Amino acid sequence: MSETINTDICVIGGGSGGLSVAAGAVQMGADVVLVEGGAMGGDCLNYGCVPSKALLAAAKHAHAMTTGKAFGITPVAPKVDFAAVQAHVAGVIAGIAPHDSVERFEGLGVRVIEAYGRFLSPRELQAGGTVIRARRFVIATGSSPLVPPIPGLDKVPYLTNETIFANTDLPDHLIIIGGGPIGMEMAQAHRRLGAKVTVLEGMKALGKDDPELATIALDRIRAEGVTIIEGAMVTGVGGKAGAISVTTGDGTIHKGSHLLVAVGRRANTAALDLAKAGVEAGRTGITVDARLKTTNRRIYAIGDVAGGLQFTHMAGYQAGVVIRSALFALPSRAATAHIPWATYTDPELAHVGLSEADARAQYGSRLEVVRFAFADNDRARAERATDGLIKVMVVKGRPVGASIVGTQAGELIGLWSLAIANRLKMGAIAAMVTPYPTLAEINKRAAGAYFTPRLFDNPMVKRIVGLVQRF
Repeated sequence: MSETINTDICVIGGGSGGLSVAAGAVQMGADVVLVEGGAMGGDCLNYGCVPSKALLAAAKHAHAMTTGKAFGITPVAPKVDFAAVQAHVAGVIAGIAPHDSVERFEGLGVRVIEAYGRFLSPRELQAGGTVIRARRFVIATGSSPLVPPIPGLDKVPYLTNETIFANTDLPDHLIIIGGGPIGMEMAQAHRRLGAKVTVLEGMKALGKDDPELATIALDRIRAEGVTIIEGAMVTGVGGKAGAISVTTGDGTIHKGSHLLVAVGRRANTAALDLAKAGVEAGRTGITVDARLKTTNRRIYAIGDVAGGLQFTHMAGYQAGVVIRSALFALPSRAATAHIPWATYTDPELAHVGLSEADARAQYGSRLEVVRFAFADNDRARAERATDGLIKVMVVKGRPVGASIVGTQAGELIGLWSLAIANRLKMGAIAAMVTPYPTLAEINKRAAGAYFTPRLFDNPMVKRIVGLVQRF
């Protein structure tokens, strides 16, 4: 017989967003049940952010061994033990896993049910042999790799982000379908570790980034030996393990040893029986309003499954919105203007707010775009990391967007998220003092570039200075 549980909040999915809701709600006094049939920590810990950055870190060390000439260090070819590299990746995951574990959440007071859930009604969910009746549900089931219906793909072995980190043999020639963030990160990492890499992108590689900034990153990746073919729609796949062939629209056949499919993500909704709960979903995920409520007002959806920006930190932010709404009945709404994102290629790409193109379309002549080059930063010169650029989109003295390409762009973008979230003016950024020499000066100098014409090219300023100097 099924066990029936009555609870305040039932969280479906043990990824970043779901765990944040569960931990926050239970520590604030709510009765919480967490349902997760897969690995705790979700995609980010097990197949996404954590393993990819661990692999990129290993690749960075290998690359450093080949690029020391400019520093007076004789380059040497690294000896890569790819199985040991993947053991490093697994070790990083294992080190973080206890924070996301069943044991930790049960220790907090969460009832964890290790089974997949499906709705029975607008107020009931079944997970294994348990039926959960909850005052409110939070769907946080995330997303999975999108596998396109390419002829022949189902007949050959291929990798996705969920399987590539279990591959302990360095590919001789890795073919990647998809030139987005996942594809380009994995392309550069595997090339630096010794594999030949070809990326096939149907449109533009890194096509969601500022084109000017994306070009800087792509030029570096190409210079390292990655073949990137844009406008290459894949029409067929064939071959066998170790001998894969991929055909593109112009009839070209690309041959490699391994295939990675990295063309996007799909929301995990199929097994939930959403219709029984009165929850509507579309092509990109579950339909939610600004409060992250679904068409059933007692059910929320957050993270990748709700469509929109598919980032771990976005899910964490949305968890806070849900906690304020569900626990305190506050009119909490989600926003996206201050949500940053980064692609961890070398150089990195990062962005927050409006892009230059979107800002021009929205604000027209009221928009000012200020720029500052990494080559003009002394720390970047010392590190020989001068390939980079920051753009800040400014309207009436306030930043409405920022885009950065360059070393540690993902670290630098946080300041602009703070500025946009709190409606700070450029003067607040210009007034800060940063240690010298640091890359953080790039943000300050960008703000300074906004004020330069106002101070140094302003006749009124010069007249006032001249007048003061008479006394």
